[in-house]
Amino acid sequence: MKMIILSSALIAILAMTGCTTKEPVAEEKVEEIAPVAKAPEPVVETVVVMEEEVIDLDSGPTMADLEGQMRTVNFEFDKYNIDFEMEQRIIANSNLANGDAADYMIKLEGNCDEWGSEEYNFALGLRRANAVKSAMIGEGVAAERISMISYGKNNPICTDKTKQCWQQNRRVEVKLLP
Repeated sequence: MKMIILSSALIAILAMTGCTTKEPVAEEKVEEIAPVAKAPEPVVETVVVMEEEVIDLDSGPTMADLEGQMRTVNFEFDKYNIDFEMEQRIIANSNLANGDAADYMIKLEGNCDEWGSEEYNFALGLRRANAVKSAMIGEGVAAERISMISYGKNNPICTDKTKQCWQQNRRVEVKLLP
């Protein structure tokens, strides 16, 4: 009980003395500016003539040109292993990626034909992109430059109902990013 009375008294004292109603006043300080004894120096203008530098805007292939040189890697039905012909495409893509396209990031887009479920084809597209990524890393392309995405069967380049058309859709496309 004594503690309650003492703490109530302490709070009452702090409440009465804690806040003041007096407004703070800012002091103003005025400095006098001494008069200038002499006139300012005249401004001297200097003209500098520089030779024009010619910049060659066509200094190399553009990102779109380089991306157009990247070869699509195709796969067999329900497969994600790389055969000899596709390995040669990956080697060519890796050489380009380490050469003229060395300043760009690489995106591998895995795709499938229309057979199979959505989930299965997304997983298969990712396995295909990962197989190409592993092969490119083996050819000296830095892993941190390569990203992957799977479109499953949602990004066909051919919509005919033929074996040739389905073969075109089973692919990994190589894209360049800035």
